[in-house]
Amino acid sequence: MNKNLKILLLSILTFVLFSAYKQDQTITIYLVGDSTMADKDSTKYPENGWGTPFKWFFSKDIKVENHAKNGKSTKSFLNEGRWNKIKETLKEGDYVFIQFGHNDEIPTKKSATTPEEFETNLTLYINETRQLKATPILLTSVARRSFENNLLIDTHKEYANITREVAKATNTSIIDVTTSSMQLLNQLGPERSKDLFLHLEPLQNPNYPKGVVDNTHFNEFGARRIAELVLNELKTLDIPLTDFIGYK
Repeated sequence: MNKNLKILLLSILTFVLFSAYKQDQTITIYLVGDSTMADKDSTKYPENGWGTPFKWFFSKDIKVENHAKNGKSTKSFLNEGRWNKIKETLKEGDYVFIQFGHNDEIPTKKSATTPEEFETNLTLYINETRQLKATPILLTSVARRSFENNLLIDTHKEYANITREVAKATNTSIIDVTTSSMQLLNQLGPERSKDLFLHLEPLQNPNYPKGVVDNTHFNEFGARRIAELVLNELKTLDIPLTDFIGYK
C-alpha cells in the first residue's frame, strides 16, 4: 500500500470516528405523548401537534425526536413497545418530555387507565429515564376548547392533578400546559379560540371535504401557540437545556 493511499484511508477513518463521536455528544429531546403533541401525516393537514414547531426553537446542538402518536396513553405507548424503542438510544444528557392524559382519562377507550395506573405508568417513565442518566420532564395535558356559558371547563382536572402530584413526589420538573393553555383560551374567548383548532368549512380543504369541527386538535397556528407556551415555561426551569434555546 503506497503512502498516499495510507494517508487517505487514515483521513477517512478519522472522519468516521469524529462523526460518530459528534453524533453521540448531541443532546436529544424525546417527545413522548399523544395526538396533541404528535407530528401528522400530510393527509391530516392542517392538523398539527405542538411538537412539530417545537423542534425549531433550539440551537443546532439539540435534536428533537417526536415519538408522540395519535390515540396513545401511558399504557398503550408502553404496550406497543414504543417506550422500549426509545430506551435503545436514550443516553446520558438527553431529555424526555412526557405528556399523557387525553386518552388515559376516557373510560370508554381501550387505551384508558385508572388514576392508579396512570400514576404508576408516569412514575415508570420517570424512573427508567433516570436509570439511563437522562432527564424526565412531565407535562400536563393541553386544554380542550370546551366552553359552557362562556366559561372554559377543565376537562383534565383529575389526571392533570395526578401529573402534578407525581412531579412533586418524584422531584421531577413539570410544565403545566393545562393551566397555561386554559389561560390562553380564556383570554381569547369562545369565538377567537376557534382560530387555534381544526375548524374547517366543507370544501375548504381537500383532506376534509365535509368540513370538520375539532376542539381537541390544533391547526398550524394553534400548534405554534401551544409550543410557545411550553417553551416559555421551559425557560423558567433550572436545567441545562435552557442554554440551548434559540432558533436553528
